[in-house]
Amino acid sequence: MIDRTRPAPGTHPVPAFDPVPRHSPRFDGWTPERQRGFIEALLATGSIRAAAHAVNMTPAGAYQLRRHPKAASFRKAWEEALAAGVQRLEDIAMDRAINGTEEPVYSYGKLVGTRIVRNDRLLMFLLRNRAPTRFAATQTRLGMVTQTELKRLKKQWRAEWEKEFRNPVSAEEVRQSIEDNLARLREDIIERTSPRTAQLYAQWQASNEEDARKGERWWEEDGARYDDGTAVGDYGAG
Repeated sequence: MIDRTRPAPGTHPVPAFDPVPRHSPRFDGWTPERQRGFIEALLATGSIRAAAHAVNMTPAGAYQLRRHPKAASFRKAWEEALAAGVQRLEDIAMDRAINGTEEPVYSYGKLVGTRIVRNDRLLMFLLRNRAPTRFAATQTRLGMVTQTELKRLKKQWRAEWEKEFRNPVSAEEVRQSIEDNLARLREDIIERTSPRTAQLYAQWQASNEEDARKGERWWEEDGARYDDGTAVGDYGAG
């Protein structure tokens, strides 16, 4: 079913924003053009790393720019572009899980045709992330899923997918879904972390909160200093 009301891939408007002002503009830093290029790439790929590399910058530098006190407009554009980019990737994955992908068929080194290959593991992955309470099965149970059950799930998932196309999910809902998944992932990581690593992580969080509370302007040329007199330093945010 073709949904003609939903923007086609590549047609989603690039979020408008006010570039983050730079204290010491550099041609190889986060210029306004680079900031716009980053948002455009983020919209197209849904990946912070890929978007940063697309403008010859690092993901760490992008996150530092995002934390700038005057980056409110940039952060909003970032979130909108990321939500739209992730939604586009989900649409592509959903289409492949339901309709399969076309692969060439060779015989004695010659192309004789094509076939449609469906990835049931991808389908189950999407189901577990879309409805974790219903499909968060163990590996043992996943091995017991029958072809009949998979066909039923595919039919049900197609109906839900088409319904979603008719009623697109808002950027806020997508963003909340991403944040919930990240929160669950963070909890899982913490549960498997050693006491020593957990202590170091807690110290890092406390230091980060101290920077935010004091409004440390570590990206400025003169830098900032902690209570013990040590300098934060310039980490190359641009």
